[in-house]
Amino acid sequence: MVKRKVLLWLAGLCSAEGHGMIRLSRSIVFWVLVLFGLVACGQQGSEADNKQVKPIEWKLVTSWPKGFPGLGLAPERLAEKINKLSQGRLVIRVYGAGELVPSFEVFNAVSKGTAQMGHSAAYYWQDRIPAASFFAAVPFGMTSLEMSAWINNGGGLELWQELYDPYGVLPVPGGSTGAQMGGWFNREINTIEDFQGLKIRLAGYAAHVLKRIGSIPVSLSGGELFTALETGAIDAAEWVGPYNDLAFGLHNAAKYYYYPGWNEPGALMEFLINKDAFQSLPDDLQLIVITAAQAVNQDMLDEYTVKNIQALNVMLREHEVDLRPFPPEVLAELKVLTQQLLEEKSQTDPVFERIYSSYKLFLSEVRKYGKVTENADVNTD
Repeated sequence: MVKRKVLLWLAGLCSAEGHGMIRLSRSIVFWVLVLFGLVACGQQGSEADNKQVKPIEWKLVTSWPKGFPGLGLAPERLAEKINKLSQGRLVIRVYGAGELVPSFEVFNAVSKGTAQMGHSAAYYWQDRIPAASFFAAVPFGMTSLEMSAWINNGGGLELWQELYDPYGVLPVPGGSTGAQMGGWFNREINTIEDFQGLKIRLAGYAAHVLKRIGSIPVSLSGGELFTALETGAIDAAEWVGPYNDLAFGLHNAAKYYYYPGWNEPGALMEFLINKDAFQSLPDDLQLIVITAAQAVNQDMLDEYTVKNIQALNVMLREHEVDLRPFPPEVLAELKVLTQQLLEEKSQTDPVFERIYSSYKLFLSEVRKYGKVTENADVNTD
């Protein structure tokens, strides 16, 4: 329509009286037609480029079963967001645990470039990188809200990225499950001695704490928990919380469900990105990857908060789960042991000490603030 109006206007100019006007009109016609030609060529070239550009294809490996509620859905949602925001220029294929690499090989796969991305939890690498667990969960440490503040605005992210940099891996927050539960037990816990000889699936610094009092921590992926509990291969297992525990049917494999989750008061997941692959992306795609991760990070915590409430109600009302608190004296002793562990490690590992100092200072300050804000009216009901 616009082109037709312009052409009609040009025809009017050409029909004007006077040779000077005719010459001027012909000159205008010439340059306008040249302009139309350039625009048309540009449009055709742009369309051709879009059709010819091959999408960048990435692999994303996870430590969770494919499509598992919460944890397994987060990487799927990330892939979907990135695909849409990039208009198909960056396509990510998600692999569940064991499809491309085992659950506990996600970090190595991203570091080596076997996969460009991963989704997991930092405490799975603590044997290789002792300070990694600060960016997942610390016993009696930060809640999800506190952790988010420290990571994003309190210096935590810079320390995290510095820690992973020698491995060619860029970490970004990958969602939080919120406060987890204490776990499923086929043995009552009345005193600290009841942990002695206990075979328990547990991750992070908490595993080292229990090892000090005679427990036998075992590393198992989520998909192995039910069978291990049911057959007696382990005596107890801490996984996540009601949402995921119900999905695995753990209430059918153990007698007692303990709280609170002293071991993981606010568990953070991570998206791992191969640094070379990330830097090879154009700036706009880099921004899309980071922005999509931020959206999924918040979405997971919101989902877990709602789903955990619903799942715990189902467990209590329909399955009559025996929900029990750890005795206060047991928690007090576990807290002392945790502090001893962290202090000892900080004395022998300068990197650990640097991160621990930042973590400890922020935790102290945020708890002081919390006493007059979020936590001021807790336990008033």
